[in-house]
Amino acid sequence: MTLTKLKVLSRIVESGLVAVVRAETAEMAARIAEACAEGDVAAIEITFTVPGAAAVIECLAKADVSRGILVGAGTVLDPETARLAILAGAQYVVSPAFDAATARLCNRYQVPYMPGAATIREVVDGMEAGADIVKVFPGEVLGPAFVKAVRGPLPQASLMPTGGVTLDNVEEWIRAGCVAVGVGGDLTRGAREGDYGSITSLARQFAERIRRARAEA
Repeated sequence: MTLTKLKVLSRIVESGLVAVVRAETAEMAARIAEACAEGDVAAIEITFTVPGAAAVIECLAKADVSRGILVGAGTVLDPETARLAILAGAQYVVSPAFDAATARLCNRYQVPYMPGAATIREVVDGMEAGADIVKVFPGEVLGPAFVKAVRGPLPQASLMPTGGVTLDNVEEWIRAGCVAVGVGGDLTRGAREGDYGSITSLARQFAERIRRARAEA
């Protein structure tokens, strides 16, 4: 079933957790997706640093091995890659930096586009181009204080950090005003040793801390 743009965004925001995956094979990505789905993760982001990323996305989208989890494309640098990802089945597109042509392409297909931003000017550029969520990147450099500062003059900004989000600081990111967080190796590292159970366990811990931070906000 094809979800509308609003439903995709709603599910990501409701869960608040996106798993950023750099899997080596489609099989590994599928197993990570299954483990994430069991742990309350809304979405899995297959980055285009993965060899054959489009094929991995297509495998996940067609086989429905992900138990209904959203499948997106990450590290998308240009509209050509965005279109390839969307045709393969990507339900949202994430970039490390804003690209106007990619924004237009995603708007044409009504697929959520989440460009990276490291300054308030870049946040505004993304929002003006129709980005419903702007990725705060690199998160480990900017920190939750950046989000809090941006949301002073831009309370309407929907921000999602990627990079540097851990169990220890995820609540701080949410309290700063983030609508969701992207988590990579801190969540999925167990896959390298075949320990997919640890991914589910960590995902549940992340989800619980997100809920707790939201309740306290």
